[in-house]
Amino acid sequence: MSNKIVAVTFDLGEETNAAAETVLTAAAETRWINSMDPTGRQTALSESDAVLSFMMHNEIQAGEYEYLKDGCLLQTMLAGVDALPFDAIPDTVTICANTGAWADPMAEHILGMILALGKNFMYCHRKLAEGEFDRSISSTWFRGKTCGVIGYGGIGKAVARLLRPMGMKIMALNTSGKTGDDVAFIGSMDQLDHVLADSDVLVVALPLTKKTRDLIGARELSLMKEDAILINPARGRIIDQEALYQRLKDFPDFRAGIDAWWVEPFTHGEFRVDYPFFELDNLLGSPHNTNLVDGIYPEAAGAAARNVVAFLKGGAPRSIVDPEDYVV
Repeated sequence: MSNKIVAVTFDLGEETNAAAETVLTAAAETRWINSMDPTGRQTALSESDAVLSFMMHNEIQAGEYEYLKDGCLLQTMLAGVDALPFDAIPDTVTICANTGAWADPMAEHILGMILALGKNFMYCHRKLAEGEFDRSISSTWFRGKTCGVIGYGGIGKAVARLLRPMGMKIMALNTSGKTGDDVAFIGSMDQLDHVLADSDVLVVALPLTKKTRDLIGARELSLMKEDAILINPARGRIIDQEALYQRLKDFPDFRAGIDAWWVEPFTHGEFRVDYPFFELDNLLGSPHNTNLVDGIYPEAAGAAARNVVAFLKGGAPRSIVDPEDYVV
């Protein structure tokens, strides 16, 4: 029997909990602390070699991070970690994101947004509902068009796999400027302007960090084609809200699909936009649910748990987070 201990801070139902525990039992004793009293939680956290969470910022109180054992792992089920209280987490703790675990369903959702905007589904439906059979509008033929992917990781690669069979070319940016994938262009973030200018479709698939906050503002949007399609399933704050609204208002052929918003309930306690986006015909919104499909929670829990096991067995876990990327 292993002497390693993993504290699990979520209760996401029998199937998801079992998916995590089945993986974890190969390397550790699992302690489910969601229903423990404060004393029990403190003991479990102080004795654990790893902590597995879903929404860590909601499941661990700021004052509880001081109980963590030196050298332990904090593993989230989520791909994004920008909501974590990095100032409260000890420097001796390793933090890992769950990068790529949600990529396939997110890519399908992104494809749906691209098609809906490019084929003018909302406009056509509204006209029909008003009794008007308007065949005057033409839609985008995506064959031969270019999709720029900013952040060519798990999500970006999954999107590219769906777009290539449509005949689209992929221009990609990542931190290294290298990839083994079949892309028309690969570069680093220093070449952002080039990708913005050449893309018919732009997919933002970056984490929200100090460097990516407000990465795309009025200047960057002005470099894009007037009839481009911008999709943001990542984080709202990567794109300047006022600049995007103004771009959509001034250029009706420019379209945007937004799934990640600037103010959202799980992180801010409410949903709010500061500009009347929903009065615009060239905006398509969804409630940050690109990843939510039947069966995805057990998949994501299993992926996160496998990373925990790799860590506990002395291997190199994937998607280690550098707190310096987030602490202002």
